[in-house]
Amino acid sequence: MLANTAVSRPPHVPEIALRLASEAHELWQKTEEELAELGLPPPFWAFAWAGGQGLARYLIDHPEAAAGRSVVDFASGSGLVAIAALMAGAASVTAADIDPFAAAALKLNLALNVAAGAPRGSIGFRGDDLVGRPVEANLVLAGDVFYDRDMARAVTPWFDALVRNGVAVLVGDPGRAYLPRERLDRLAEYEVPVSRALEDQEIKRVAVWRWRAPA
Repeated sequence: MLANTAVSRPPHVPEIALRLASEAHELWQKTEEELAELGLPPPFWAFAWAGGQGLARYLIDHPEAAAGRSVVDFASGSGLVAIAALMAGAASVTAADIDPFAAAALKLNLALNVAAGAPRGSIGFRGDDLVGRPVEANLVLAGDVFYDRDMARAVTPWFDALVRNGVAVLVGDPGRAYLPRERLDRLAEYEVPVSRALEDQEIKRVAVWRWRAPA
């Protein structure tokens, strides 16, 4: 991980430093089939995706959204949103991701930001699949999770159930195809610089949404 990433700052959240790969990195250029043969999942943890940048920006600009709350950052990847929640004053933060490499990425990235003067604190990590299960938190954060049809079909009823049980859910999304907008209330919108190697344009319009309780 250290050999294949470099320290940089996401353009929309320069307050946070992360170890990231370039979009042209050899590992990212491999197909999912090639990665599977190597026993590796796609390295989503190595990039600061647009939805995550928007959600992290919102937390830093609106710390009251997370301050004092117990937070789960779902599909955490690099840990960007989890670190933003910690900086916003969350009482506890847990990053959740089924990719075991995300645990190592979170450890490295948290240390980078604490060393740079970010508020000290720990972020827990869970590598099991939380979808469909209760969480010990009152705020769930989800940056850029509606890129895949099957993922959306699994996550949508889970978020409905969480909100029904009193858990707030905030979503950062750059207009992915499977985002269920009819369930959401818009909180903010940003224009986030991204790479054309990863996205279809150089600026993505990212919205931060609050999941609405089902009728």
